[in-house]
Amino acid sequence: MSLSWIDADTPLPDASQALPGGLVAVGADLSTTRLAEAYAKGLFPWYNPGDPVLWWSPDPRMVLPCAALRLSHSLAKRLRQIARNERLPDPAIRVTLNTAFGAVIRACAHRTQTWITPDIMAVYEDWHRQGHVHSIETWVDDKLAGGLYGVGLQRFFFGESMFSHVANTSKIALVYLVRYLQAWHVPYIDCQQDTAHMASMGAAPIPRTQFLSLLSTLQAQPGPAWGRGQLLSNGQLIAH
Repeated sequence: MSLSWIDADTPLPDASQALPGGLVAVGADLSTTRLAEAYAKGLFPWYNPGDPVLWWSPDPRMVLPCAALRLSHSLAKRLRQIARNERLPDPAIRVTLNTAFGAVIRACAHRTQTWITPDIMAVYEDWHRQGHVHSIETWVDDKLAGGLYGVGLQRFFFGESMFSHVANTSKIALVYLVRYLQAWHVPYIDCQQDTAHMASMGAAPIPRTQFLSLLSTLQAQPGPAWGRGQLLSNGQLIAH
């Protein structure tokens, strides 16, 4: 099996053509149209600064079933405390959706210092403005303390990156995201890579064929009405 080099006018190949490490193709443009094509096919871009765009589809694929989310005792206790105060006018900790996307992706880029290049930030911010990429923010004393961002493709969510300036704030954002997705009957979050961190939260690797089958089914079904505002512990969004 040979590696596909593509240009701006060439469709991305199917994920089934990936090399053993998961690399599917090299090259092409990095645009919102290309990203929409890639995610629909189960591919994502991941490359170092100065390299051509690399398109990946790992096998197996790390996926978090929302129903399998696992919380430590300490995190569950903290979440209950947050929930008791979340409807106060000025809670010490609150979680929001799509209120600070630019700050979230820049914080994630600072944490990784590799694959979230300026080009990646620009195209995902553009895709966010089009309504397809979303951020979840955790605020502590009105300061952005942690969060994550990812792609919503109908009833499937693709987690991209997360960060924490304060302990557990990215985990809090993830929990609130899961509850929001569950309220909209979105059953899975793609985690892309197999990491101990996501495994501890309930994610597990599944074969690429199974992942692509789930993606095909769920992207044909209507997804959440993504908005902007405060997220509550029951998955409700209070729009701003």
